[in-house]
Amino acid sequence: MLFVLKITEALASVGRRGINTCASFGRAGLMLFRALVGKPQFARQWPLLVKQLYSVGVLSLLIILVSGLFIGMVLGLQGYLILTTYSAEASLGMMVALSLLRELGPVVTALLFAGRAGSALTAELGLMKATEQISSLEMMAIDPLRRVVAPRFWAGLISMPLLTAIFVAVGIWGGSLVGVDWKGIDSGFFWSAMQTAVDWRTDLLNCLIKSLVFAITVTWIALFNGYDAIPTSEGISRATTRTVVHSSLAVLGLDFVLTALMFGN
Repeated sequence: MLFVLKITEALASVGRRGINTCASFGRAGLMLFRALVGKPQFARQWPLLVKQLYSVGVLSLLIILVSGLFIGMVLGLQGYLILTTYSAEASLGMMVALSLLRELGPVVTALLFAGRAGSALTAELGLMKATEQISSLEMMAIDPLRRVVAPRFWAGLISMPLLTAIFVAVGIWGGSLVGVDWKGIDSGFFWSAMQTAVDWRTDLLNCLIKSLVFAITVTWIALFNGYDAIPTSEGISRATTRTVVHSSLAVLGLDFVLTALMFGN
């Protein structure tokens, strides 16, 4: 009898978690729909958007630049060591560019964005909820979703593709520093191999698509976790942790799906 009760409790717990997960997806979709659908208010939201672009994009620039440089240098060094085994070091530029454009650029940028900007968005919204700033907006007949959530969502959507482009450019430059300036590969071989192998339309377009999908996903998760957070210090810290964990898992899972769709054939 006790065994049956334990099994029943376990099944009930799984069922509650499933229902809560479905309810969370529903609330997240409704939040995003209410924030974005409606009459545009560009004159009112433009200053808010510029402020969020600085907070989300510009303040994330340093970690993107440093990470892109060192990842590009590591790619250049490891690629050189591997390619010299087959006397193919002239293909280093191709390897660095394709690795950054197809995979590392969008994925690493999204993970860094989630850790730096996503957690900040969640904490900011959670703090606004805890200090009843969102309730105050509602009392003044101001929609907090249009006023607070929408500018932050558009800022994330705009910032991440630009940060990805910067990451890729700096990474390629870092690879050239190692391959050309340190290891002595001819610069003509390095850049010509890159130009020959990289389909700039397809690879750049796929990189842009990945970064846009990751931008929507990470920003959406961050905003929902902040808006739905329990208005206590512990609730905000848990929401911030959930943002980083859920965003990272979503980015890695979506990366596989998008890669399979783009290059699976």
